Amino acid sequence: MLVTLLVSLACLGWALHGVSWSELLEDIGELDWRWIAAGVAAQVLAYVFQGWRWSLLLRPVGPASTSKATRGIFIGLFANEVLPLRAGELIRCFLLSRWSRIPISVTLASALIERIFDGLMLMVGLFFSLHYLRGFPLSRGQARGIGILTDSAIFLAVLIVICGAILAVAMYWREQALDALLDARLFSWAHVFIEDLHRIGHSRYLYLSALVSIPHLLMQILPIYAVMQAYQLDEGSWRGAAALMILLRLGSAAPQAPGNLGLFQLLSTLGLTLFGVQQAMARRFTLILWAVVTVPLVIVGFIDLVVTGAKIGEVHREAQAEMRARQDELTRT
Repeated sequence: MLVTLLVSLACLGWALHGVSWSELLEDIGELDWRWIAAGVAAQVLAYVFQGWRWSLLLRPVGPASTSKATRGIFIGLFANEVLPLRAGELIRCFLLSRWSRIPISVTLASALIERIFDGLMLMVGLFFSLHYLRGFPLSRGQARGIGILTDSAIFLAVLIVICGAILAVAMYWREQALDALLDARLFSWAHVFIEDLHRIGHSRYLYLSALVSIPHLLMQILPIYAVMQAYQLDEGSWRGAAALMILLRLGSAAPQAPGNLGLFQLLSTLGLTLFGVQQAMARRFTLILWAVVTVPLVIVGFIDLVVTGAKIGEVHREAQAEMRARQDELTRT
């Protein structure tokens, strides 16, 4: 956690270096707030699509409604903004497990399936984005950065395929997965886990949830494009917004400080400079973009947390305790 916070602070310090706060205030005053409102609405709607996708994915296992799944996602997003190391992923899985009586091992696996869906689409989008970026005149350092991104994309693609293959064994070859354990009857939680994954894998809802991944990711382009238009950024385009979204989504997978502070600003500044935006302008634009895509999620997540009557610290501790109980059960077995 300490290393993560230090790296995030270093990234934030670089991104804020040389920012003219008076010019930033002028930029905010000149924004087209109609585009900002559209961007905020699109950002919230994107995660409603994710809630729908999650409920479809779990439908063969238990009654996880779209409203409960969406509420869990927004509370998890709120937790990501106030707790380090993306604790919201565990919290949302724990909450949906408690609300729907689905084992937490299954909700965690379903979240991993979601990440595989997203990862496969992001890999495809990243290669198209890299092709798009090569159309700009690049310095030697920028070309080296593109090469690093390409190598990273290949590594992530291999990792996603491996994770997908492991889950596919559990979903489609149930008996082989159970036989791989020393004694499947001893692993009662693992037996339930594999049986539920088998049901997910043999349901049409798996493919429907994969299709919903398309609008979920496409909706996340809209806030970036809307802020580009509100800012009257000459270099703003749909392809540029898509490339920046993919870069930011890949960066968000790494453990980092609360609110994606630091890495978000670093990646978006570097991405914009690749599009030809002046670095000083890119630094200011990045701060506005971060506020538009983050603050609405904090507000909605906080409202959902208040409605549930829970406290984020208590929920986090309960989720960690549940995971430790699972680990202890495995150790005893």
